[in-house]
Amino acid sequence: MSAVQVMGRDAAREAYRLKAEIAGRELQAFVPECLMQGLRLDERPTHQEAYEWIARHSAALHTAIAARAENRAPRKPYHLVTLIEETEDAH
Repeated sequence: MSAVQVMGRDAAREAYRLKAEIAGRELQAFVPECLMQGLRLDERPTHQEAYEWIARHSAALHTAIAARAENRAPRKPYHLVTLIEETEDAH
């Protein structure tokens, strides 16, 4: 399994929902599309572009989610990543 898994897009928040396993816990986080700036000038990225960007940045996104889980601020620009909720580990 990759560092993060895309769970879909939240149109109202203009963010993608990710899931990551951190210290045996399944956590979900929002990754705002503004982090993907530069993919399209003055437009939001396509789903394909967003998924590819997330894949390229999955390690940094995983680190940001872990930092949030530990009540630490992730380094910029990943400080914009926010936790959604903690869910029970399905294993």
